[in-house]
Amino acid sequence: MQNNKKIVKPQDGLSGFLEHFTNDVSSGFLVFLIALPLSLGIAKASDFPPIMGLITAMIGGLVVSLFSGSLLTIKGPAAGLIVIVAGSVSDFGKGDAILGWQLALGALFVAGFVQILFGLIKMGSLADFFPLSAVHGMLAAIGIIIMSKQIHVLLGVNPLYSNGRPMIDPILLLRNLPATITKADVNAAIIGFVSLFVVLFWSKMPIGKFRKIPAPLVVLLLSIPLAKFLNVNPTQLIQFDQNLGDALNINVRFNGIQQFGTFFQYVLMFALVGSLESLLTVKAIDQLDPYQRKSNANKDLVAVGIGNMICSVLGGLPMIAEVARSSANVNQGAKTRWSNFFHGVFVFVFLLTDIQFSGLIPYSALAAMLIGVGVKLASPKELGRMAKIGPEQLLVFCVTIAITLFTDLLIGISIGILVKLLSQFLLGVPLKSTFKANVVVSQAHVRITGAAVFSNWLGIKRSIDQFQPSDILTIDFSQCNVVDHTVMDHMIHLENEFHHAGGTLLILGLEQLTSVSASQHPLSTRKRERANRLDHFGNSMTR
Repeated sequence: MQNNKKIVKPQDGLSGFLEHFTNDVSSGFLVFLIALPLSLGIAKASDFPPIMGLITAMIGGLVVSLFSGSLLTIKGPAAGLIVIVAGSVSDFGKGDAILGWQLALGALFVAGFVQILFGLIKMGSLADFFPLSAVHGMLAAIGIIIMSKQIHVLLGVNPLYSNGRPMIDPILLLRNLPATITKADVNAAIIGFVSLFVVLFWSKMPIGKFRKIPAPLVVLLLSIPLAKFLNVNPTQLIQFDQNLGDALNINVRFNGIQQFGTFFQYVLMFALVGSLESLLTVKAIDQLDPYQRKSNANKDLVAVGIGNMICSVLGGLPMIAEVARSSANVNQGAKTRWSNFFHGVFVFVFLLTDIQFSGLIPYSALAAMLIGVGVKLASPKELGRMAKIGPEQLLVFCVTIAITLFTDLLIGISIGILVKLLSQFLLGVPLKSTFKANVVVSQAHVRITGAAVFSNWLGIKRSIDQFQPSDILTIDFSQCNVVDHTVMDHMIHLENEFHHAGGTLLILGLEQLTSVSASQHPLSTRKRERANRLDHFGNSMTR
């Protein structure tokens, strides 16, 4: 159905600042309230000084917002990178947290430069290459790793190796949980479990007006007075041992390059995983934008890269376009990039007075918020959803999780991709179609022959991008033998994009293919049955 209703999009720049000031200020303030505890918690969980999470949020708002390619995403520290950041501090410092932090900043500086290169050579479509099942597996593994550490913090225990190095191995952390329970700090645990209850169930409050209050703000409003009432041990409370001026006096070190293998590994993980998460967020928020504005992914990568270089010099964590805060930004009614800018302004004002909050916020409350993030990333519902989409998706999802937990993120996502490629071969995708699609474009008709799968999607997308979403375009799969889940998901997003732009996207040939999922899930991989493959010989065959 064609949608001819014209949407008047908000102006950008100074005109947008003046026209939508009220909406963007109010949204920026709400995002600030959400970002404040999360930024502190992410920094602490990453083994950075807590104030550095706020430094990253401030730079993401005050600086990066002004030239980012995405209008409504919020730039700041992300829970999804905790695993990498904490690992870099441990591997570089070898027990010396300050040294590990400074060397991690050096790797982040180089990674920011790599992200700028990604944007300049137009790798904004990077997220489109990865199979969705492997990406979701990676995110679920990150969620499990976050929870494996933060459950100890929620109980008031800081898990350490005997030599004082932070424990980051999720398997060992889970094994050590019984020992942690026996030495839990009761008061800290009470605050932690109350906070966790709020994080998990606040959105289900029967009174709608209460649900509009952000759960992280409710956690702060409850946990701070509860800590006073229970007379919590000061070691269980965040202490700001630096003011803003001291925090910006950072010694970034590059002699980690002597550990070239480790240095290169973390540069690659910061750049690759950070870019992937950021690009996925940009795509998701474009779908939520009521004005259906399309972000410039390459420009956004450059902006994030510049932001990460600045953050590394100031001692901050790596930043991405963060999905939870960005979603809240849209839902609150933000109209332009200025909401992100105002979020940065409020963080900056808080940093000027942060010493007043020293010793008030319990670590266990922040741990509860991060466990909430982990639960969303590793939700059991995601396992069920993958099973419904198809057995090969479930296999890739589970293998990616398992390999990531026992090794690291890069190996996990790499093995996940290899398993996905193997499943394609078993489904009958020929080697020549694996990375190069056979696409014929004729007027407003795009025909794909052989296979349409995640690994050749970028070539298909380039052919589709020749047309505007306001056009009437036909995509023909009638000569395909396999169309995988990732391509099916892209088709849904393309249909929505064309619909909102007033165009029409017609998809032909999928009805000739059979779902590999027993549930016949609409997004499952589809393949041509062998008997149907022979139909086109028709009358030329004898009985």
